[in-house]
Amino acid sequence: MRPKKLNRTKAQRRALMRGLVTAVLEHEQVETTEAKAKAARPLVEKMITLGKRGDLHSRRRVASYVNDDSVVKKVFDVLAERYADRPGGYTRVLKKGPRRGDGSPMVIVELV
Repeated sequence: MRPKKLNRTKAQRRALMRGLVTAVLEHEQVETTEAKAKAARPLVEKMITLGKRGDLHSRRRVASYVNDDSVVKKVFDVLAERYADRPGGYTRVLKKGPRRGDGSPMVIVELV
């Protein structure tokens, strides 16, 4: 499956996803557009799954993608324990309605 381009270059898209994934893992709830949420959801799930593995290689993979060291620590210490017996589906996307300025559909991405 090809990733959504989101009308950005590859570098801009990568930076956007890294920031969005970091924000979701840090704050556990983020408001964004529906397209960005659908693109970021599998990445957030993957980071939590790597956190559940708990080995050094997984920690380095998460640290290479997530922008903040405290968020990496949170993934392995807090979130991995919280979802230890859950086989997947760590995120929820709730529709919020259109944005006032341009009518873009807004959603809330949160950890279950």
